[in-house]
Amino acid sequence: MTESILVTIDKSHIITIGERLYTESIEFVREIVNNAYDADATLVEILVTDDTIEISDNGSGMDREGLRQYFNIGSQQKLYDPKSPVYHRDRIGQFGIGKFASLSACKRFEVITRRNDFVARVTFDKDQWEKTTDIWELPLEILSPDFRRQNGTTVILSGLDRRFEPKDIEAKIIEGTPIKAPHFRVRINNHTVTPRSLSGHKIPFLEGTPFGPVTGEIVILSETASVSSDLGIEVKVKQVTVKRELFGMETWGKTMARVRGEVNADFLPITSDRTGFIKDSPEYRELLGVMEKIMDSVRAVLQKLTMKKEGKKVSRALKDALQRIYRALAANPDLSPFGAFPVGDETKGIGDAASVSRKKEELSEEEVKVDEMPEAPVRKRKKKPKVKSLTPNAIIKKMKFGDTGVSCVVDSFGEDGPEVFSEETTIYINRDHPLYKRESAKVDTHTLNLARLITQEIALMKDPRNPRQAFERQSKLLKDAFID
Repeated sequence: MTESILVTIDKSHIITIGERLYTESIEFVREIVNNAYDADATLVEILVTDDTIEISDNGSGMDREGLRQYFNIGSQQKLYDPKSPVYHRDRIGQFGIGKFASLSACKRFEVITRRNDFVARVTFDKDQWEKTTDIWELPLEILSPDFRRQNGTTVILSGLDRRFEPKDIEAKIIEGTPIKAPHFRVRINNHTVTPRSLSGHKIPFLEGTPFGPVTGEIVILSETASVSSDLGIEVKVKQVTVKRELFGMETWGKTMARVRGEVNADFLPITSDRTGFIKDSPEYRELLGVMEKIMDSVRAVLQKLTMKKEGKKVSRALKDALQRIYRALAANPDLSPFGAFPVGDETKGIGDAASVSRKKEELSEEEVKVDEMPEAPVRKRKKKPKVKSLTPNAIIKKMKFGDTGVSCVVDSFGEDGPEVFSEETTIYINRDHPLYKRESAKVDTHTLNLARLITQEIALMKDPRNPRQAFERQSKLLKDAFID
């Protein structure tokens, strides 16, 4: 003889499970909106007040069987019917526990739905429900077809125990629902929710795997737009963000804050609480392999953009330093290794060299140059420079005195390389040197440090055999260069 045992579940356990799986009670809004998406809704209206949240959609609605499935925890119906009938959407699928999690935030949960001529209302009353036995019988009220004009579902939560801010709900909708999908729109208190728009250098990608495609876009933000919150790449399944992943960026330092974006991989297996992925699965390992290659490319682009920005900063500082040094040399022609400066007439003072500051904005990015001076003696190079090649990131500027002058090069020569050195009339400044890195952190110290290095080499060009006098000449040039 075989007997059967009735399996019952304590209602308080279901609420507890719901609270744990949906750690924020605001999650139930996301679930309800996704249910509307699965039901081919084109519009979801959310009205938020101090005491209620009402979520209405114009989807297909539910009949009696649909309501039974709706209140069936862990229903597999969406697995058997994964596509919506009208727009053929990939149904997102939920475990149906969000509605129970909502009972931790409100006293009453009401569902009103219409499908063709069937109109009904099901009501959760938390106080009444907790008084009953563990046999669940929710009141189903059949309504007149005139009660609701079109197909769809409305969920009303009342008796809220705390205030839900519309901006917090909007953030959850943006992250957790497919608002980028065609024919789908969500409004909160008459405001249309739009996807986040990130501005910056965009890197789209599309990679194939044995399990399906991996698509997405990485955005490198500007330094001013980077923030330390919400770090990582959004990993989405069926257009819904499950988790943010760093994909190795934890070793990138501060530059990690400049990288955002999303990756879509619908084949990834999700944990039961929908907060992560089954990481020992072959699907997730495949994703890691794809993202490793993508993030290598992202890092290379990020470094290139960083060097480009750094190059502009170095170029400005070097130009400023050379302009100041030119003025100092014009004021102290006896300190110049390039020959004597011509004496100006009574109206021009020391000649056109005095006009450098007035023409500062007219100078080109490639060189600091004034009107042609009388020819100075041309120095012939006795040997080729030891530095035969420069990196693509080298910054080169010239300071000319008639037909002669110096070339200044800021480039990478290694942390162990000299801070500055010269070959003939070319001055090389090592941007990898620890002292240079420290002084280049601020604009003022950057320009001063460049001027210090350049005047040091110019002073030695005057008389390389007398370092002491070279130091005195350098001090005088620096003082006059920054006298303003």
